[in-house]
Amino acid sequence: MQITDLIVPSSRTRITQSMTRSITALIGASIGCSCLVSGAHAQQFVDQTSTRFPVQAEYTNQCTIVDIDNDGDKDIVWANGQGYSTLGTLLKPRVFINNGTGTFADETDTRALGITGCFRGVEAGDVDRDGDWDLILAQDYNRRPLLLINDGTGKFTDATVARLPNVTMGSARAQFGDIDNDGDLDILICNSGANRFSTTGRPRIFINNGTGVFADASTLQFPSTALAEQMDCVFGDVDNDLDLDFHVGTRASGVNSSQLWINNGAGTFAKLTTFVTDASAYSYDFGDIEGDGDLDLIGVNAGSTNTELLLRNNGAGTSWTGVSTQISPNPSVDDNDSRFIDYDMDGDLDLFIAALGAADRMYRNNGAGTFAQVTGVLPTASDSSLDVKVGDLTGDGKPDIITAQGESGAFQNRIYINTGVADTIAPNIKLVEQVTPAGVGPFVVRTEVFDQITSDRGYDDNGVMLLYSIDGAKPVSVPMAWSGNSLWRGVIPAQAVCAEVSYFVRALDVSNNISNSPTKFFTVPGTCGPIGDLNGDGRVDGADLATLLNSWGSGGPADLNGDTVVDASDMAILLNNFG
Repeated sequence: MQITDLIVPSSRTRITQSMTRSITALIGASIGCSCLVSGAHAQQFVDQTSTRFPVQAEYTNQCTIVDIDNDGDKDIVWANGQGYSTLGTLLKPRVFINNGTGTFADETDTRALGITGCFRGVEAGDVDRDGDWDLILAQDYNRRPLLLINDGTGKFTDATVARLPNVTMGSARAQFGDIDNDGDLDILICNSGANRFSTTGRPRIFINNGTGVFADASTLQFPSTALAEQMDCVFGDVDNDLDLDFHVGTRASGVNSSQLWINNGAGTFAKLTTFVTDASAYSYDFGDIEGDGDLDLIGVNAGSTNTELLLRNNGAGTSWTGVSTQISPNPSVDDNDSRFIDYDMDGDLDLFIAALGAADRMYRNNGAGTFAQVTGVLPTASDSSLDVKVGDLTGDGKPDIITAQGESGAFQNRIYINTGVADTIAPNIKLVEQVTPAGVGPFVVRTEVFDQITSDRGYDDNGVMLLYSIDGAKPVSVPMAWSGNSLWRGVIPAQAVCAEVSYFVRALDVSNNISNSPTKFFTVPGTCGPIGDLNGDGRVDGADLATLLNSWGSGGPADLNGDTVVDASDMAILLNNFG
């Protein structure tokens, strides 16, 4: 549905010589391509790197798509880090600014002046809740992750010393998420030890104090121990309880295999002891592959003999089944990342695989979670893709693809422009929290929203709103804050006792498709009196009028019409019930 149709709601060992790895991967790709694939299609994603990207020759490990300057289009931040098995020259994290039509300029030196490091991962989140995107940069080789604070215009200051615990790491990835439902973003970081291939480090959680200053979580809250060769971490609500669980992917196997951690709702985690043992993962990605309402997992290179591992969630997040045979072909290729994307806009998630030393691949979903490779929709160049992101970079309603290039080859990051059909599918508001009031509020409402792509920050949104109404009055709209992966959080302010509250969630994506959730209801508990009885004594009198006047210009229970401010309209309601 379009916005104009507003609806009333009802371990393998990686070879250290890049050339050897690339040759081996190419051989594997050739063997894999002998498998049956679906028929060829006209090329949908066109390589326009030469006209849209600056020329680059730096080792890039990962990237994120984010509007850093609040101008309404998507920019790109690249995590650059020289060296595979030894520390190389320190590099800048490149900042590419979008001109609004998908052509980018390198503005690193004006946006992130003087910042260098060995960066393996980058992610965005508003840590101080000032309305702009800040950045976390994961570093390798026993270096501190960096926290960069946005000034609101897309210029960053290194605030690591003042805001992060003094912990050095060998880290491959970091993620933001509100793990304890307190309204601010915490940080999850992979940490293998002295470097990302070490065996002595443990993953870390840094807890936000509400102002963007972080403390290392206690081992009672996150009882993690040493875990070898951590390559990836990702948040996701695997058990549909509207809190963030997370997965840590490793390149090791056996006791050091990848792990799934379950949140108790308050930000304390327990490892799922019965999780699937994988082999040699480089990344994991959540997505609902068969449309049954729960998050499944794809592990790149996590299957046997360097194949992909596809895991189906059996609903509660505690039982997972390997269904890797549903990927055809599933070759032994040196793959490094994946992303779910509904490239044909038929309502299910297809699969993009980023390969190192071979051509990237696209797989079409049959709607039931079975994936068959499609040829011809992508360029066939063999490059060194370490990471992939998808999002609408040109503003035409079609998700484009970018890949980060590193480790071998020319290191020129790439952009593939989508020439297919635009996204006309409304976001899927999967869950909305049912408020069970224990007092007069405020009342927290969380929601989970999905769309036609996956990323570590959820769908490509253009706003998620919480709309609530008090006693049938005109609805009030408040923005919901992104809370990690596909979760958003909003707050209904405190209300008078016995107020009848109705609410629903509205989600808008960047293609101007809109969804409204079904409406939910609750009644504020307490001894009910007439409207305007603010002290609950059963009558409306001078004491209630005094309470209203003392609340003038603010909100709270004296906001009788639910418009978030106490004013003459509320006084009129009270006086109409006086006596």
